[in-house]
Amino acid sequence: MQINPHLFILPRTPGQIVWDYRNHKQFELNLDYSIRLAQLIDNPEVFDSANIIDTQFLNTGILTTSIEVPQDWGWDELSKIFHIGTKNIPCQYIPQNIHEWSRHYLDHCTEVLTCGAPDADLAHRAATGMIALPAPSGLPAESLGDALVRRKTCRSFTGEAVSLGDISNLLYLSLGYLKEREDDVDETIAEGLAARRSSPSGGGLNACEGFLLAQNVTGLEPGLYAYHPADHALSFINPLPGSPLGQLLCGQHFINNLPVGLFISARFDKLWWKYQHSRAYRMAYVEAGHISQTFQLVATALGLNTWLTGALTDDQVETLLGLEDSAEQPLFFVGCGQSDGQAMCKELKALLNEGPQQ
Repeated sequence: MQINPHLFILPRTPGQIVWDYRNHKQFELNLDYSIRLAQLIDNPEVFDSANIIDTQFLNTGILTTSIEVPQDWGWDELSKIFHIGTKNIPCQYIPQNIHEWSRHYLDHCTEVLTCGAPDADLAHRAATGMIALPAPSGLPAESLGDALVRRKTCRSFTGEAVSLGDISNLLYLSLGYLKEREDDVDETIAEGLAARRSSPSGGGLNACEGFLLAQNVTGLEPGLYAYHPADHALSFINPLPGSPLGQLLCGQHFINNLPVGLFISARFDKLWWKYQHSRAYRMAYVEAGHISQTFQLVATALGLNTWLTGALTDDQVETLLGLEDSAEQPLFFVGCGQSDGQAMCKELKALLNEGPQQ
C-alpha cells in the first residue's frame, strides 16, 4: 500500500482539500480523515481494511496498491503539478465522428452562453479619459520572410523616441480589433465574440490585454496606459515608477532606457467562463506568446529592434497596472526601440572579454 504520488493538500479551515491532480479529482477531508491520512502518510503499512476511512481512501485513489516508480522529472514539484495537472482534459465523452463533435460543441457553447459572459468593457480603466491613437497606416512593403529573418532579441537600446504613429501600428496590428475583418463574421458567432485580432485566441475570447509602458514616445506623456482594442485608444493608468524599469523585470537593468514596452496580461475569468478546467491556464500563455511574436514582427517591419521577457517582479507590476487581487494578471513583457543590434549588453560583454576570474 502506498500514498498516491500525484496528490497535493490545501488547508481550508475547517478541513483540508486533497487534490489528485493527475486524475482531476478533489476530496474534502474533516479532522478525523485528515488525522488518519497523516498516519498513513507516516506509515502506509498501518492500513487496515476494517477501517472505513482506509477503505474509502483506497476506493477513491488517495491510497493505491500499485508501486509507482517516481518519474524523473528533473525540475521542481510545482512545475510537475502544473504540467501533469493540466494534461488530459477531463471529457465525459469523446465524440467519435465530426457529426457528434459538432453536436457536442454546439451544446457546450449553448450551455456556456446561458451564463453571462465576463464584462469585456474596459471603460473602468479610463479614469482620465480616452486618448485616441492615429489611424494605423500599415507597414512598409516588405515580405513576412524579411521580418522573420531580421527579428532578433537585443539588449542594448539607444533610448531614442518612438513615434506615436509607430505605436498606433504596433498596438493595432498586435492587439487591435481589426476593422478589415469585420465582414469576416457570420450569424453563428455569439454576441460579444465577433472581434478578430491578427493572432489566434482560444475560443475567440481575446483573453489577453495590453498595457503600454511609454518612456519616450513622441506626443505621449511618459507613463503606463491601458490599450482599448475596440476603440484603438489608450487610457492613462499610472505615471512611471520612481525606480528604473529593470526593477520591474527582476533586475534586468540593461533595459532601463527602452523607450516602449508592452505588458501582456490575461483575463482568466474569460477563459474560465468557456473552459472550466485547468488546461485553460495553458492557453493564456499560448495566446500571450502569439501576441508577443506578432508585436515583434510588426516592430521589426517598422525598423525597430525588440526584447522580451517573462521575468516579472509580479507584485510590483500588478500594483503598477492596477491588477492587484484581480482575475486579470500580467504574464509577459515585450518592448522595442532603436538599438545597435547587440544581443548582449556592453557590461556583460566586458565581463566575457575579461576571461575567467582567478
